[in-house]
Amino acid sequence: MEKGTSVLRVKSAITAILGLLTAFWGWLGWLVVGWIGAMALDYATGSMAAAKKGVWSSASAREGIWHKAGMIVVVLVAAGTDLLIAAMLANLPLVELPVDYTGLLCPVVLVWYIVTELGSMAENAAAMGGPVPEWLLRFLLVSRLAIDHAGDAFAGEDSGENLKKTQGGTRR
Repeated sequence: MEKGTSVLRVKSAITAILGLLTAFWGWLGWLVVGWIGAMALDYATGSMAAAKKGVWSSASAREGIWHKAGMIVVVLVAAGTDLLIAAMLANLPLVELPVDYTGLLCPVVLVWYIVTELGSMAENAAAMGGPVPEWLLRFLLVSRLAIDHAGDAFAGEDSGENLKKTQGGTRR
């Protein structure tokens, strides 16, 4: 009985901690945790795939870290934009939406990045010799395209490239 009681206490403690975290940061927090986990797994599987091929280098590993850092900046920009829109809607009497705005851009960007990272992990698994079902790759591609379509519909089909050109954004 003692062993069963200690296992139950551990399970209860884990459940309580997860419940507190959910109450604190909600579903968006878990989305961020999932994205961070996906980034870490993608980096690890990418390093393993490169090592298997014998092409791993610290320069390419650094490039991967810079890539992840850029992703973090984009998520922060999306979160900041959501906060700005929410503040504007709450404080400018002439601007209204028919629904409460609790954030749209950051969750969509996070989901897009998670799907992208999952696709990259599947490619890394294939590079390591693991069989990857074609339908899984197609599902991830369709998911990413659906998220792109939703973002385009919200922002306007052509607004991103024209905005970069108008503001002199960098394009590589």
